[in-house]
Amino acid sequence: MYTLLKQIAKVGIVSEAPPEADESLRVVRQRLDDAVLKQFGRSLAIRHVDPGSCNGCELEIHMAQAAHYNLEGLGIKFVASPRHADMLLVTGPVSRHMAVALRRTYDAMPDPKLVVAIGDCGSCGGGIFGQSYASCGAVSSVIPVDVAVPGCPPTPLAILQGILTAIQR
Repeated sequence: MYTLLKQIAKVGIVSEAPPEADESLRVVRQRLDDAVLKQFGRSLAIRHVDPGSCNGCELEIHMAQAAHYNLEGLGIKFVASPRHADMLLVTGPVSRHMAVALRRTYDAMPDPKLVVAIGDCGSCGGGIFGQSYASCGAVSSVIPVDVAVPGCPPTPLAILQGILTAIQR
């Protein structure tokens, strides 16, 4: 304990510097906030479905909900039921046993509905998984996709940009 206190007195308390303000993030957040207000009257409900991803994209989606990006501050929330959703966010390739569940989720959403495919696997032919006996490939092979966000995994800023692009269609 004495050694630890001596080290703290010598070095001080070391912590990370706060992140620098990102101008592109501020611009995208403002445009997204304006688009959500204009199109959906202050809130956008998203249903997320993972029909077979490696969870890399899910980690980035969780980061988009963290304090730095703050999706909920823009009025965007994730819902458990597709009947309450305006947008379907799909990650990863569609495995054959999840194709029916993905189709039913899409069909259960009220019109008008938006679909955003996240990641190389979901948007670009199935990524490294491709099409096989176990994989249908990209999301567009099962349901219509409005916007595809490439990247393995895409950054939270790219995900925000993809949501914004889908809303502005």
